[in-house]
Amino acid sequence: MSVQVVSAAAAAKVPEVELKDLSPSEAQPQLALSTAAVSAMAPAAGGGDPEAPAPAGERPPAPGPGSGPAAAALSPAAGKVPQASAMKRSDPHHQHQRHRDGGEALVSPDGTVTEAPRTVKKIQFADQKQEFNKRPTKIGRRSLSRSISQSSTDSYSSAASYTDSSDDETSPRDKQQKNSKGSGDFCVKNIKQAEFGRREIEIAEQEMPALMALRKRAQGEKPLAGAKIVGCTHITAQTAVLMETLGALGAQCRWAACNIYSTLNEVAAALAESGFPVFAWKGESEDDFWWCIDRCVNVEGWQPNMILDDGGDLTHWIYKKYPNMFKKIKGIVEESVTGVHRLYQLSKAGKLCVPAMNVNDSVTKQKFDNLYCCRESILDGLKRTTDMMFGGKQVVVCGYGEVGKGCCAALKAMGSIVYVTEIDPICALQACMDGFRLVKLNEVIRQVDIVITCTGNKNVVTREHLDRMKNSCIVCNMGHSNTEIDVASLRTPELTWERVRSQVDHVIWPDGKRIVLLAEGRLLNLSCSTVPTFVLSITATTQALALIELYNAPEGRYKQDVYLLPKKMDEYVASLHLPTFDAHLTELTDEQAKYLGLNKNGPFKPNYYRY
Repeated sequence: MSVQVVSAAAAAKVPEVELKDLSPSEAQPQLALSTAAVSAMAPAAGGGDPEAPAPAGERPPAPGPGSGPAAAALSPAAGKVPQASAMKRSDPHHQHQRHRDGGEALVSPDGTVTEAPRTVKKIQFADQKQEFNKRPTKIGRRSLSRSISQSSTDSYSSAASYTDSSDDETSPRDKQQKNSKGSGDFCVKNIKQAEFGRREIEIAEQEMPALMALRKRAQGEKPLAGAKIVGCTHITAQTAVLMETLGALGAQCRWAACNIYSTLNEVAAALAESGFPVFAWKGESEDDFWWCIDRCVNVEGWQPNMILDDGGDLTHWIYKKYPNMFKKIKGIVEESVTGVHRLYQLSKAGKLCVPAMNVNDSVTKQKFDNLYCCRESILDGLKRTTDMMFGGKQVVVCGYGEVGKGCCAALKAMGSIVYVTEIDPICALQACMDGFRLVKLNEVIRQVDIVITCTGNKNVVTREHLDRMKNSCIVCNMGHSNTEIDVASLRTPELTWERVRSQVDHVIWPDGKRIVLLAEGRLLNLSCSTVPTFVLSITATTQALALIELYNAPEGRYKQDVYLLPKKMDEYVASLHLPTFDAHLTELTDEQAKYLGLNKNGPFKPNYYRY
C-alpha cells in the first residue's frame, strides 16, 4: 500500500476539530453483542445473537436474556507483589557544624566557633542539562540550558524537560535502538529500562482482576485474531496490561501516547522489549506527538482495522491525512469526553465513516474512572507538585460532572472551602444540594487559592482571569484536553516563565505577582502523579470487550453512528470486580423477577436509568 507522507510542518498545522453544541435530545444508539463478545462473557440461560441496535433518536429496550456473569469462575490467580528491600542510612559524626547562613563552622578545642572557608558549589538542575535537538517545525525548539533563576521571555517548548532522571540528552527520534529480539520498530526513551517497567506491569496486574480474568478466559478462543489495532492512550502500566491482553486475544497492536507528559518511560521500554511497536516518551514536543502517531499509522505492509482512541487525536489524524484507511477500519472505540464530542460532530455532519463506540458514557467508565478515580488522584497530583496543605484553602472547581464531583468531594473532605461553576442547571442543583456554593468564576477569581478545570470545554480560564488571580494561585486542569486554560496567552514578552520543578512553572507578572501553573494546563493526575490501578481495570475491561464486539460484529449490524455499550456489558464488567471485595450479590427469586419484569441474570435497570 502506498501512503502519501506529509511533512512535519504540515502535520503541525492540523487544526483541531471545533467542539459544537449537541442537542440534548439526541439519544444515543445502544450497542448489541456479537457472538464473540458473548463468548468472552460468562454464559447464561436464554442467549441468542441480539438484534442490531436502533439508530440515534430511539431508546431501544433493554437487551433480552443473554450472557450472565460468572465472576467466581473467573477470579484470577493471586500473585505476589515483590517488596522493596529496606535501606539503611548511617549518620556519621562530623568535626564541624552547619553555620546559620549555610556555610561551615569549625569548633576549636576551647569552644570558639569560627567560619570555615566557604566553597561555592554550582547546582545544576535537570533543566540546565537538557537541550533539545533542533528540528525544523512551525515554532522550532528553544534551548533550555539556562540558569533556573534566569529571567526569560521565551516560550517554553512543549517538551520542557518533563523527563525522567536520565542524563541522555539525545532525542529518542535520533537514536537507533533495538530490543533483545533485534527489532527496532519502536521509539522510546531508553530500551534498557525495560526490566524496571516489567516490574511495574506485574504489580498493575494484581490490581486488574477483571482484565486478567478476561485474558485467561478468552485467550484460547482468540476473539481478536486478525485484528490490527492502532491505539493512542496514556502509556502507563495499566495500559500495558490492556495491550498485552489484546495481544493474548490475538490482536496486533501499534501504540502512541495521547498525552505528552503521561508516558512512563520504563513501561514503554518494557512494551517495546516485548515486541509491541510503541512510539512514546515522557516530554514529547508537539512535533514529536504527531510524529509518533504517524509512525503508528503510516507503516508499509500494515494497515489498522480497529482504532482505540483517548481524546480523538488519532482518529482526527487518520481522518485528515489517511482517509482511505477507513475503508478497512471496522470501528472506533473512544473513551474520553473530548473524543466523544468529536465523534458526535462527525456523525452529525454525516462524515463519520465507521461505527464508533462511546465508552466514556458507559456507566462503569463514568462512575468509576471519572468519579472515584479523580476523587483520589486530584489530591495526589496537587500534593506531589506543590506540597500544599488543603485545610482552609479556597478552591474553585469549574464543572460539576463526574470528574468535578470527585474533585469537590475530595477537597471538601480535606477541609477546603470549595466553590463550583457550572452551565448545566441540573448539575448546578446537584452541587448546591451537596453543600457547595455555585458561583461565576469572575466572582471568586481574586480570592481563591486553587483553580481546577474539569469541563472538557475551551477557554474556561482566560487571560483576564489569570491577570486577576491572587499571588501564588495554583492553576491546573483535570479535563482531558489542554484547551481549558488559555496557556497560549501567557507566552508573551511581559511575562516571565520560571521552572520550579518537573511540570511546575511560575508565571511571573511585571509587578512580581506569580501563579503556579501545573503541567502547562494538561491533565494533572496522569501528567504529575498516578491514578488508582483498580478503576483503570474497569475501563480497560470495557475497552477490551468493546473492541471484541465491534471487530466480530457481522457486516451491517452497526451503521456509521456512535453507539453506547449495552447495560448487560456494564453489569458484567462490574461483576468481575466484586470478588476483590469479597462481595456477595443477592439473587432474585423467580417470583421477584416476575414481579419486576426482569430476567434473573439481568440487565437489572432500563437503559434510561441514571445511576
